Amino acid sequence: MAVITLNGRDLHWECDEGDTIMRSALRAGLGFPYECNVGSCGNCRFDLLEGEIEELRTDPPGLSERDRARGRRLGCQASPLSDCAVKLRLMPQYESLFRPQRQAATLVATSDITHDIREFRFRSEATSRFLSGQYALLHLPGIPGGRAYSMANISNDDGEWHFQIRRVPGGEATGYLFSQLRLGDRIELDGPYGMAYLRENSPRDIVCIAGGSGLSPMVSITRAAAVAPSLAGRRIDFVFGGRTAQDICGKEMLQMLPGFGTNIHYHPVVSGMPEADDGWDGYRGYVHEVAHSLFAARLPSCEIYFAGPPAMGQAIQKMLVDLGVDSTQVHFDQFY
Repeated sequence: MAVITLNGRDLHWECDEGDTIMRSALRAGLGFPYECNVGSCGNCRFDLLEGEIEELRTDPPGLSERDRARGRRLGCQASPLSDCAVKLRLMPQYESLFRPQRQAATLVATSDITHDIREFRFRSEATSRFLSGQYALLHLPGIPGGRAYSMANISNDDGEWHFQIRRVPGGEATGYLFSQLRLGDRIELDGPYGMAYLRENSPRDIVCIAGGSGLSPMVSITRAAAVAPSLAGRRIDFVFGGRTAQDICGKEMLQMLPGFGTNIHYHPVVSGMPEADDGWDGYRGYVHEVAHSLFAARLPSCEIYFAGPPAMGQAIQKMLVDLGVDSTQVHFDQFY
């Protein structure tokens, strides 16, 4: 165990062996800035003043050579080898309502959603407490580092953690999940994490935009919003995009929610043009284009959540900036 001391303040916390400086701070109830948790976004950069660390990723995208030369490191990738002194600015909005914890979880069920998206249901001994839209890190046997996947269900007392995961061709983690993991197998689950969670105190209507396995957090958000007393009567528009008609899914989950067809509206979009008739007679185009055509006038007055491939996220961000949507109304995590 290492002790991490914050420079200039009489504040320190403990970091267990194998943990990271950032995650241990969140477990201690501190507001250590972060987002992706996998070394990509750079939001968890800090100055290492004293001590030694092991970097879990040797060349993370979120850390430049200039950062490294200045002594900066990534909190989500820094595992201390000794007591350390660090410099950063803690921010209260990053303090976790439900502090992340590491625990064993058992695979209890799976079901195929599309040809390449499968729902994995795990159960832990402790209650499953998280905010809808958040994610957990799954640590899989023989695969270094945790993989971030968003929950599709809502917080519960039964220890249930449901993940809708898209198989990535050649992906080490999804290859293991889809081909090797069996019912009854146990993994380590670490969570919850994430800032793109449902804002139940918002007075605005909701727009969720998803592509691929970005389906999972958007389903969780819609499920929670549909039953939240503070959001009663809110309109929820759910836009889901796939490359082909066989990629489209989600409607059957939303149909089970109270208010589907009245308050909850589903808008599927296919981006690819078929070589032959695929039977699709719905929207064609990119999800941001369809969202713009449907909601451009309304988006500045909505609470907006999105998840999906990086190119999709960048296009949505540009569209929202061009429309003048306040950034405080836009919620996403960059690990997708």
